[in-house]
Amino acid sequence: MNFESLGLCPELLRALAAAGYDTPTPIQVKAIPEVLAGHDLMASAQTGTGKTAGFALPILQMLKQAGERVVPKGVRALVLVPTRELAAQVLASVQRYGNELKLSSTAIYGGVSERPQIAAAARGIDVLIATPGRLMDLMQQNAVSLSGVRHLVLDEADRMLDMGFLPAIKRILQKLPKQRQTLMFSATFAPELRDLAQTMLHNPAEVDVSPRNSTAVTVEHRVHLIEDAKKRDALLHLLHNEPRQTLVFSRTKHGADKVVRFLDSYGFKSAALHGNKSQNARTRALGGFKSGEIQILVATDIASRGIDIKELPAVVNFDLPNVPEDYVHRIGRTGRAGASGLAISLVGREDQAHLKGIERLLKQPLKREALGNFVLPERVAPEVQKVRQPQPQRKPQRSTQPVHAVHPHPARAQGRPQQRQSQSQRGGGRSPGR
Repeated sequence: MNFESLGLCPELLRALAAAGYDTPTPIQVKAIPEVLAGHDLMASAQTGTGKTAGFALPILQMLKQAGERVVPKGVRALVLVPTRELAAQVLASVQRYGNELKLSSTAIYGGVSERPQIAAAARGIDVLIATPGRLMDLMQQNAVSLSGVRHLVLDEADRMLDMGFLPAIKRILQKLPKQRQTLMFSATFAPELRDLAQTMLHNPAEVDVSPRNSTAVTVEHRVHLIEDAKKRDALLHLLHNEPRQTLVFSRTKHGADKVVRFLDSYGFKSAALHGNKSQNARTRALGGFKSGEIQILVATDIASRGIDIKELPAVVNFDLPNVPEDYVHRIGRTGRAGASGLAISLVGREDQAHLKGIERLLKQPLKREALGNFVLPERVAPEVQKVRQPQPQRKPQRSTQPVHAVHPHPARAQGRPQQRQSQSQRGGGRSPGR
């Protein structure tokens, strides 16, 4: 099976060849013909199996074949995503695939200025990738119109529900035409998501190329039982003895920052990625990690669906996620597209219940391995504690200026005219240099 047999146009085939793609993945084989046929679709597959191309390629082809011109503030295809990072990732794929089609595309999301996004929307956009919150902001300003949308995609739909975007999605749906194609792509389909699909999709085709809530068979799972207080030392031991580019997941933003400061003190090039970081800081951290300049990226679950790095060797759960399904998405960052991967979890007393939930979800126990005794390396940048030193007492100097009494009640002193000082009282003459 090749991409040409799926009915894709020559422009897309050349773009795929230039990107080094010659064989479609199972989700692409099943999804692309359904989308090209105009059907609504519910598609489920493991992360890292090419879902983005599964909807982007056929939509780009249909937009080109329709030959319509987008109107100012108009949108022809709308892709909703849960995070800024995923929006940027999908946009990069759309632009790479549609390089020869001369279709406009852009991404809008929060954390950056609205002005460039409003300017792009004013010209009209063939393919708009958006997070629900920022899209709602621009809709309320009448900066974008969805009345011309012909194709709607909900990418990582389950994550959008987890993040509380359902009310915004429902308001966005009210602004869309009823005659449209709707595609729902996700790694997992919980019952509540299927209920939502029934209200959005019309007689959808269903594509499921993997067991629900499963991880790639190429990923090796390791669990290290460790005291909570020794987690940072255990992480340092693992990174020091097996140096590799690693994505570390922390449950909290503050915890991610603490881990980064700890690793930095031992000479690791690390960065934090979470919601409290500015968009510029998040972009720099993710770009540095992708380029290899940053060795360790410590992230909250905001990154579990927005990082697409070829052959990422390892993922470490410094904290296990509260929701078992998030373990699947975290681990999906490694072992992508058939490559081997390693998933390590540091499990303390607080994580025991979460571990049991994950194993129930995966329907298999995760392999336990003892770390044993380990010796930490020496710090290369030790933290210096500032100690307040007693200051030597200085003899008070006699002021050359007249002393003015301070009234104990400033309000009563208001209104009293200040007596103009004579030149002799002010010290006399001009000051040097004036």
